[in-house]
Amino acid sequence: MTDNTAPTRPQSSMPIREWLAPITLVTVLAALLGTMYLGYTADPEKHLHDFPIAVVNQDVGDTLAGKPANLGEQITTALNENIPADKIDLRTVGINEAQRQLQNGEVYGAIVIPGDFTKRVAILGASSIVPGDVEQPIISVLTNPRAGTLAAQIMHTIADQAMTQVNTTVGTQLSQQVHGAIGATPLSGAAQLQLTKPIDVVVTPYHPLPEGTGQGLAAFFYTLVLLIVGFSGAMMINSLVDGSLGFIPAEYGPWHKATTPARISRWRTLLIKWGIAAISAPLASAVFLGVGALLDMSIERPLLLFFYGTLAITAIAVTGLSVMAAFGTAGLMINLIVFVVLGIPSSSGTIPLEATPRWIADLAAFEPMHQIYLAVRAILFFDGHLEAGMSQGLWMTLIGLAIGLVLGAVATHTYDLRGLHRLGLDHSQEPATAQ
Repeated sequence: MTDNTAPTRPQSSMPIREWLAPITLVTVLAALLGTMYLGYTADPEKHLHDFPIAVVNQDVGDTLAGKPANLGEQITTALNENIPADKIDLRTVGINEAQRQLQNGEVYGAIVIPGDFTKRVAILGASSIVPGDVEQPIISVLTNPRAGTLAAQIMHTIADQAMTQVNTTVGTQLSQQVHGAIGATPLSGAAQLQLTKPIDVVVTPYHPLPEGTGQGLAAFFYTLVLLIVGFSGAMMINSLVDGSLGFIPAEYGPWHKATTPARISRWRTLLIKWGIAAISAPLASAVFLGVGALLDMSIERPLLLFFYGTLAITAIAVTGLSVMAAFGTAGLMINLIVFVVLGIPSSSGTIPLEATPRWIADLAAFEPMHQIYLAVRAILFFDGHLEAGMSQGLWMTLIGLAIGLVLGAVATHTYDLRGLHRLGLDHSQEPATAQ
């Protein structure tokens, strides 16, 4: 018997509308990337909001022009009144609290007025009239490079502007006091110079970064490699497992390997992928530590970093695999947007959140990369202190892992129960035996 049915010819072309989808997606992705990446790097100081700085007034006061005075209190009040509250979160605290917040990365710097500030100003004024050796009054500006390199630079700029104004105010007050005491008698050039800039502002890092930290960028890049290996690892695991199970062709350059699709449920397939991710995560984390050691990277808590790195990679890979199991091909775009496009600008690893547009800073509340960065930064620079971001990073990573597990389990079980089998193959039926 002859089969006269003409063989089906492969479709040689696609409708134009089929080409519009990838073109549209690329355009949307470009717009999103441009908005996110250029938006958060364009002008950090313009976008300042709630930038935390501590102010410590230890000045006990003294007598100026025969009257009790406390210039430290006056300066503190002036700073609170003149520094824009919508840009700077100025926290007037004691020295112990300021040190605690610096140690935990809660503030980006501190302005410290010493206990003998008013006394030194009084001595300086008197020395303008009666020559003698004198030390300038000092105000210390402490930066916090471990909380972020750019944040320390912004702190330096803010302090420089504020202290210039303080110098002018105190200098004017001293000049009036001195001229009131000596009348029309001319001052020497040195005395006039002292009164023009009476305060010595000393800027020092509170806890300098050790060598091998890339000036503080090591925490960001370590976070980035954890994210990339988890994200890209999920994509590789997804493709390779699907290829080995016959759901997609396994292609190697011009060669391909066609495998008969396995009758396996979506849930069991996802379990296999999760298992591979769980096995790969500690190996990748160990590799990162080994490379860091070879490159003389400063890692104070290697064991803690290894365990947390394993958790972070696992959480990202598991969640990424679950998203692809739930949404299919669209899951690739969802993962890219959530983990990379929105993640890097809101991570606070390069630019502090307080120097990004508020809509970008708001993303940090749930974005995985920010949570991972907080934990990695705490381990590398703050001895793993829970208050330095370790607690938030750890719990949010665990919550992210739980969300990924629940999403994957619910989605695959739902598809299996409703008979939405991959390639239409019912995994509960055995393949027919050839007669």
